[in-house]
Amino acid sequence: MLGGTAHAQKVAFEEYDLANGLHVILHNDPSAPVVITSVMYHVGAKDEQPDRTGFAHFFEHLLFEGTENIKRGEWFKIVSSNGGVNNANTTDDRTYYFEVFPSNSLQLGLWMESERMMHPVINQIGVDTQNEVVKEEKRKSYDNRPYGQLIQEVKKNIFVKHPYRWTTIGSMAHLDAAKLEEFQAFNKKFYIPNNAVLVVAGDISNPSQTKQWIEQYFGSINKQPAIVRQKFVEDPITKPIIATFEDANIQKPMMITAYRTPSMKTRDARVLDFISTILSDGKSSRLYKKIVDDKKMALQIGAFNNSQEDYGMYIIYGIPQGEYKNADLVKEVDEEIVKLQTELISEKELEKLQNKYDSQYVDANSSVEGIADNLATYYLLYGDVNLINTENAMYHSITREEIREVAKKYLNPNQRLLLDYVPAKEKAENK
Repeated sequence: MLGGTAHAQKVAFEEYDLANGLHVILHNDPSAPVVITSVMYHVGAKDEQPDRTGFAHFFEHLLFEGTENIKRGEWFKIVSSNGGVNNANTTDDRTYYFEVFPSNSLQLGLWMESERMMHPVINQIGVDTQNEVVKEEKRKSYDNRPYGQLIQEVKKNIFVKHPYRWTTIGSMAHLDAAKLEEFQAFNKKFYIPNNAVLVVAGDISNPSQTKQWIEQYFGSINKQPAIVRQKFVEDPITKPIIATFEDANIQKPMMITAYRTPSMKTRDARVLDFISTILSDGKSSRLYKKIVDDKKMALQIGAFNNSQEDYGMYIIYGIPQGEYKNADLVKEVDEEIVKLQTELISEKELEKLQNKYDSQYVDANSSVEGIADNLATYYLLYGDVNLINTENAMYHSITREEIREVAKKYLNPNQRLLLDYVPAKEKAENK
């Protein structure tokens, strides 16, 4: 049964479509005088060509450059001078833009997002400017950051056919080689009303006026040809993938094992979330307690279930200490996985998991920004907005037997990547 707290958090919303295919979701919460206007586009790194990676993330930056009615460099000034904040982010599956304004500036937020969708200015000066910004971001977040290539290296080894095999930030050489017309064509294809969801959440004091504004600003944007997406199906991994990566930014090797997992829309993906929590969420988790606390074999150990629209990755990593090597950590981790595959967790552990997820559910919907993001995500990537209210019940229905079976199904030595992530100079020593 759902705990009282989680149950009380039901999120009310209204959804409808404009004639041009734009999906609209409204969530009224008058508890604070703020409102968020957000648009999520169904375009991410997986929609790029293999020789033109990084476009979706590039557009996350480029679409702040200006529009026909917002001069270059003015976007952030307009937002801040009206007491607002804004941001954007990109994943392999989608791109998300939002503004948070005092609720009396709702009309402004809607106008700005409609401007971004209707007629952004995509010219050479904007492309050149953002190219430098993205290069700096790549240097900081990937190239020069210790262990910054972890996800990138896992992806390129776990995925062979699917575009998930490249990073969201993409290749700088690809961006350098791209012509202005290619950026314009990418925009024309993907940043369209029938490939997006508009969420307005917060203090909507006058819903009918809000709907009028939405129609006024977005209704005249033309519907474009539906996007036909290619399906990429990976062959199952049936034998271990062995790889080594040298990182010049680190002094200590890192052990990484990774498994390809199913779409986040599946029940199994949610069971894997539970498994991840059991193994490595916090200092009382099985891996931390055993490998870091009790045996003092590692400085750090962790695992996370990176679920996405088409596939996921379940990644376990650790940094050995003292005389211990990566292989020693793999052995310890495997022992804990075998326990999950052969023994049922206790009723008490299951209850603890459910309580933790109740708490996460409440936290995720505790701010208007969190609710807007969740409403957009559940619509666009899961195809069911009401999961914002029902997903927690799915977690509550997971059984101890299911946890054992899902661990058996996905977390086997012949189905994974073993990645030796080592300092450049120590490659030979850590074999």
